[in-house]
Amino acid sequence: MAQPKYLVSACLCGLNTRYDGGAFDYPALRRLVEDGVAVPFCPECEGGLPTPRVPCEICGERVVAANGTDCTSEYCLGAEKALDLCRKFGLSAAILKEGSPSCGSHRIRDGSHTGRKIPGMGVTAALLAENGITLYTEELLPAEINDK
Repeated sequence: MAQPKYLVSACLCGLNTRYDGGAFDYPALRRLVEDGVAVPFCPECEGGLPTPRVPCEICGERVVAANGTDCTSEYCLGAEKALDLCRKFGLSAAILKEGSPSCGSHRIRDGSHTGRKIPGMGVTAALLAENGITLYTEELLPAEINDK
């Protein structure tokens, strides 16, 4: 088995970890996990949130569910666990779900729960970037994956 190289959002690999209980299936990313090159991870689940769950958005310094519940501590815990996993496996890159309040690295929803997107980073993406982890998205994959 290969040495893991990437942390990858679990929902991008077909694992049902999305807020709505669903997943995406990017075959190239699923193969990375199957080949041991990527470690699947959902910071929201690892932070203690259930699947399915009420959708959340970043509102200022907080992460708030559509029903008003403050989920900031769960998001921060999941981000810390993601960073710990990167350190444990020596991962220097992550492929994260764009738009997510955890994993978005270029844009997130604006906090109004209306679907409007703005430039910004999710909680996990920001922590990983602050600690030198290179971020990719399902829309902008590393060249070596695009070549497959």
